[in-house]
Amino acid sequence: MAETAVRTPTLTSRLPQVGTTIFTVMSALAAEHGAVNLGQGFPDFDCDPGLLDAVQAAMREGLNQYPPMAGVPLLRQRVADKIAALYGHRYDADTEITITAGATQAILTAILAVVHPGDEVIVLEPCYDSYAPNIELAGGRVVRVPLTPGSFRPDFARIAAALTPRTRLIIVNSPHNPSATVWTAAEWQRLAALLAPTEVLLVSDEVYEHMVFDGQPHVSASSIPALASRAFVVSSFGKTFHVTGWKVGTVAAPAALTAEFRKVHQFNVFTVNTPVQHGLARYLADPAPYTGLPAFYQRKRDLFRTGLARSRLRLLPSEGSYFQLVDYSAVSDLDELAFCRWLTTEAGVAAIPLSAFYEGGFEQRLARLCFAKKDDTLQRAVERLARL
Repeated sequence: MAETAVRTPTLTSRLPQVGTTIFTVMSALAAEHGAVNLGQGFPDFDCDPGLLDAVQAAMREGLNQYPPMAGVPLLRQRVADKIAALYGHRYDADTEITITAGATQAILTAILAVVHPGDEVIVLEPCYDSYAPNIELAGGRVVRVPLTPGSFRPDFARIAAALTPRTRLIIVNSPHNPSATVWTAAEWQRLAALLAPTEVLLVSDEVYEHMVFDGQPHVSASSIPALASRAFVVSSFGKTFHVTGWKVGTVAAPAALTAEFRKVHQFNVFTVNTPVQHGLARYLADPAPYTGLPAFYQRKRDLFRTGLARSRLRLLPSEGSYFQLVDYSAVSDLDELAFCRWLTTEAGVAAIPLSAFYEGGFEQRLARLCFAKKDDTLQRAVERLARL
């Protein structure tokens, strides 16, 4: 009897333009060449042992089964209390706070909950690489509005021009990855005025909320009533407590929006790691670890910038997040991807080309470096960059 040929059925990709991310490519190149990896957007140092102790205690106490779908009640209450203390807006922990499997899942879930096929979603470029694929998976249309080149401030005339009757959502990220800019209260108020006569919703990606420097406050969308009433405000314990691999985030939103969010959340992840939630709830009883974070990262930023001042790289402002953009025009006329490859293989420091955060690329001779690293890691990188 003849064997039937075995074949894999053909399919049409849901994301035909998506390949391996630049972050994976550059990290692999860094490992291959022994480069100092400043392309990775996460720390190379450990978290507070007290947080590990809190999680381990929860495990040993038997808190290892499914928690409530929306999250451990005490953790949701701690998050609500923290937002109220910092930003003056009181969310109901039961109906308006949800614990998520990281901020990436939170953003995808919010988009899937409210974006219907044919809806338009405004993203401000350069932007994090998950936004556009999330919108496409929901059947929405990505509308790209550039931030002002050079300063990366929002261009409200362009945002206003992009608003149409089909606009369902706008995504704002502040502090901003990759540019390290931070929206001011006046800029948030201008957005609120633009959206006021519309039904447009907001996803406010605030994962770097505790990394704002030089004495400036973080202005959350939750602190602007006209925005809080239409916003999914996203944050990340992974970023705040140096545990990005734990993938735990939060979403705060009005009850009506949260109800729709949870309809999707319960089917794409259902709930989040139980002992980690309990450990975080206990750890959040003390605000010092996050209230001290701006000073912690500002010291690293200043150490890094002081060292880079000896190089031929021109530093752009770093107002928040743990990123630093550099202009390499005085060093090379290569395009951004080629320069970052050269920097990794020849100079021994990995960076990310800013063009990777734009659809189709946009060349400005800028590269993104991450300073969420041990001091000796930063010093080794600076020594190599100073030789350029």
